[in-house]
Amino acid sequence: MTHAELVKRLLAEQDLKYRDFHASLLPNIDKKTIIGVRVPTMRKIAKEFAASATPADLGKFLDKLPHKYFEENQVHLFAVERIKDFDECLYRIEQFLPYIDNWAVCDGKSPKALLKDEVRFLEHIQAWLQSKHPYTVRFGVNMLMNFFLDERFDQRFLKWVAAIDENLFDDDSTGAAQSQKQAALVNATRPTDRYYVQMVIAWYMATALAKQWDATFPYIKGRKLSSWIHAKTIQKACESYRITQEQKEILRGLK
Repeated sequence: MTHAELVKRLLAEQDLKYRDFHASLLPNIDKKTIIGVRVPTMRKIAKEFAASATPADLGKFLDKLPHKYFEENQVHLFAVERIKDFDECLYRIEQFLPYIDNWAVCDGKSPKALLKDEVRFLEHIQAWLQSKHPYTVRFGVNMLMNFFLDERFDQRFLKWVAAIDENLFDDDSTGAAQSQKQAALVNATRPTDRYYVQMVIAWYMATALAKQWDATFPYIKGRKLSSWIHAKTIQKACESYRITQEQKEILRGLK
């Protein structure tokens, strides 16, 4: 399968109603760049593409950046996920990170080949968390959340996430650092870069409370996060079925 054949295949799977729905979840990218293909279908196509494309055709696709369509970006990372060599997988991720421009492409990816060298993987995650590109930061937090909150957990990872400088990212058009009510009054339909960084930090911390309560709770009790992230972390944790009712009562008392 060539790049042109890949795009043709994606267009053949277009669902206009789904495109309209999904576009509403991605207000910061042009709707014209969204074909409207569901994630399971994209994963299937990516698997077929990675299996059938020649190494040269796959390489040309991965090198041809930026892509035109949102779905090409999704297939790109889905294909990279399937790379088994650590160095090649890392190279392809680093090559692509600057081109990520939305949360959907950033989230839900599991490049397991990078676990073959956890030390180097963590070195790169730490560098991603210090990036000035919001979706590189978000990707880094996602990697810690996906791979390093269970048996690979270390308390230093909480420090890394808590130390992310959210002030590097603009929030003028949404008031994302304000209360939810205030943000909605400004422009809730077009959240900005800062919002997406803040949200992934809160999401990580809420998940960490569920999986590593004793290590994470001091960040809430000691109010070590910004007020917006603190409140959102508590909200997300209280919505989680993995947090006990007793823990939720404690968290609600710290709003």
